[in-house]
Amino acid sequence: MSPILRVRLAVSAVVGVLAATLIAVALPSTPAAAHGNVTGPASRNFGCYERWGSDFQNPAMATQDPMCWQAWQADPNAMWNWNGLFREGVAGNHQAAIPDGQLCSAGHTQSGRYNAMDTVGDWKATSVGNSFNVRLFDGALHGADYVRVYVTKPSYNPVTTALKWSDLDLVSQIGNTPAAQWTPVASGGVQVDIPVALSGRTGRAMVYTIWQASHLDQSYYFCSDIAFGGTSTTPPATTPPATTPPATTPPATTPPVTTPPVTTPPATTPPAPAGGCSATYATTSQWSGGYQGDVTVTAGPTAIKSWRVTLTYAAAPTVTQSWNATLSTAGTVVTAANATYNGSVAAGARTSFGFTGSGTASTPALACTATT
Repeated sequence: MSPILRVRLAVSAVVGVLAATLIAVALPSTPAAAHGNVTGPASRNFGCYERWGSDFQNPAMATQDPMCWQAWQADPNAMWNWNGLFREGVAGNHQAAIPDGQLCSAGHTQSGRYNAMDTVGDWKATSVGNSFNVRLFDGALHGADYVRVYVTKPSYNPVTTALKWSDLDLVSQIGNTPAAQWTPVASGGVQVDIPVALSGRTGRAMVYTIWQASHLDQSYYFCSDIAFGGTSTTPPATTPPATTPPATTPPATTPPVTTPPVTTPPATTPPAPAGGCSATYATTSQWSGGYQGDVTVTAGPTAIKSWRVTLTYAAAPTVTQSWNATLSTAGTVVTAANATYNGSVAAGARTSFGFTGSGTASTPALACTATT
């Protein structure tokens, strides 16, 4: 073989490798065709997809929308897969699963794909009034065990400070609702509006939404940036865009993502009880005049068909709302019985229920009984 021919073959091989590399970059994994997101006020990654999904290589994004720019550079799949920001097996213990500073990425879920959502800065904010709706889109008809909506305290500034659980106040929620009760969307899926009513709020804030889907133990987490002072109370009736990425090649010079190490807190799962079931309590949120409590029920070495938890307080509590269980109060004792859909728990598995109360939170003594 002549030296010239050898050179030509070598060049052809290099070109082939480069072409294969570009094809790999140009064809990111197909977005999930299910799940959902908060479309109004738009979550961080849904808003970035909505504004730039068809023009993500436009260098103008770097100056016009810098927080979205850094997110697109970090991982375009975080926007193309705007409906994949969830965790599995949390069992309602959200604060234990997601450390402070990682709330917008669901604790660095999906191997860090959504880490850029935690980046502190001047994200585009939706203008709202003191009364507005949070619109949740459910593309797979999961429905909800519950949806909880939090708004950051007046002292919190999302432009300068990473989000912590202590920055949040629970302001609205809905309980168990099947997808059949939500509003159909023309292009498929359903949506629901959760009303929020506040007073005297001005300036920047963040809405944090937790959607506990009904089909599995899947918990979805969404950060939406807002600016109080607007007049709209209902998100526009827009259909979420198709999630297929454009057939274009992202810039080959995109810098690699430097993912901070995952700092998962130590597991707080109680040891399996000798028989029947056990229960643990956590105060997950507090605000002026009220609080939210969550109880995790763990089956013993034998599967159970139903369960009942008693919570005994030092002083009579006032329960204002509950979900995933039926609660009754007699003096200082609150009794919780499983709902029809979560009484059956496999051996060693967990389920949970929650409630809100008025006054100051206190930790009760718990006892759990079950039928097998």
